[in-house]
Amino acid sequence: MIFFNPSYRHGVILVLLAGLCWSSMGLGIRFIETANVWQILFYRSLSLAPFLFLVIAVRSAGRPFLVIRKVGLAGLIGAIALVFAFTGGIFAIQATTVANAMFLFAAAPFLAALLGLFILRERVRTATWWAMVVAIAGIVLMVWEGISLGRMMGNIAALISSLGFAVFTVALRWRKVEDMMPTVFLAGVFAIVTAAAVCLSLGYSLVLPGRDILVASSLGIFQVGAGMVIYTIGSRAIPAAELALLSMIEVVLGPFWVWLFLGETAGVFTLLGGGVLLAAIAGNALSGLRNKPVPII
Repeated sequence: MIFFNPSYRHGVILVLLAGLCWSSMGLGIRFIETANVWQILFYRSLSLAPFLFLVIAVRSAGRPFLVIRKVGLAGLIGAIALVFAFTGGIFAIQATTVANAMFLFAAAPFLAALLGLFILRERVRTATWWAMVVAIAGIVLMVWEGISLGRMMGNIAALISSLGFAVFTVALRWRKVEDMMPTVFLAGVFAIVTAAAVCLSLGYSLVLPGRDILVASSLGIFQVGAGMVIYTIGSRAIPAAELALLSMIEVVLGPFWVWLFLGETAGVFTLLGGGVLLAAIAGNALSGLRNKPVPII
């Protein structure tokens, strides 16, 4: 397969750029005027799937279907899980603040660790258990504020999204699928079919204002697609624990963009709970780095 192998420094830059792409989700959805979650999912996926198929075709020297078939059952399970993650993520941002949604998305690695323990019998480090306890405290703070502000559905959707990403991660680890891109492509295809079916059954028109279609399509190519391609390349040079630290830029920048451009702020408990959750992620990642130091090339 055609693939660029970056140095450690280049890998760090690429992963940070991927986080920058992913962080644009909240701002993009805020720019959408009338489309609901299923309409956004349809057009975002309609641009995402062809984009990733083209990338896979180039990387595989013109044999994309061979690469896609290799993901097997694990890829299918991961793709279905990603449809839930995509849907929950869009709904969460529409139903609560971007900060609240982004912070809850960050719980995915801990959910993946729990699923890995019960499904794959993977050992969970002591430091990770403590980090989970701290993370749960942060999540409780955010959910509590969500209840008081009538945003409980947004919190639930964000946690469903996190669970979807966790299942996606564990499914790929189950069969040791190293390349995420074909699975994300399949998720895009499944999301197109699912969103179209829901829209047709519930009477939601797929004829939308041009601005909504443009923004949703741009999210598919630049926010999800380009972010995934850049991350796939960069992550090859970065240890897993360090990836968890670097990917936090998405969670930090997501709320920052909507504050900078739209003036959207978050409540005290959301910021406090998010800070606790990020501290748990950072602590867990740093403990992993101490166990496996990686020299800078």
